[in-house]
Amino acid sequence: MSFEDIYRTHFEFVWRTLRRMGVNERDIKDGGQKVFLIAFQRLADFEGRSSLKTWLCGIALRVASDYRRSAIARHEVLVDETPRAIGAEVCQLELLERHERLAELDAVLSELPLDQRTVLVLFELEEMSGDDIANLLGVAEGTVRSRLRLGRQNFSRVVAARRAGSADVAAGGDG
Repeated sequence: MSFEDIYRTHFEFVWRTLRRMGVNERDIKDGGQKVFLIAFQRLADFEGRSSLKTWLCGIALRVASDYRRSAIARHEVLVDETPRAIGAEVCQLELLERHERLAELDAVLSELPLDQRTVLVLFELEEMSGDDIANLLGVAEGTVRSRLRLGRQNFSRVVAARRAGSADVAAGGDG
């Protein structure tokens, strides 16, 4: 498989992983480029002990971690960008709704502890196996199951709290 094939096959996965691990929309292109640059430089070292997707995921997790540390060091306030307007009003509405749903998912995920968020995203959203996640993170598979269970519980708790807050606002409360 050529590097170009690797890029085409895994670009969306890398983008989603970076986004869900806290990389801001405006920095995703740079983060993705960094992931694939590292992968290109180290491709000869890839021994195939894990899948290519798992290997790229490990690189993406490290790039996202570097990004989060540098954003804190720069004291940046990260805000979502407004979606770009496209042709028809219907398409704009669909784009806005999709953007809002993704922003809500990102907001809920951002409230989870990083270890739980990582496992939850990789297992539930990226459909990686518990064994692959354990190998990627260098932890026991039981630890992955525990983090997944706690992540699911916390995800549900955060969603319920956000819904309760929305209901309070709709009812005229402080929210």
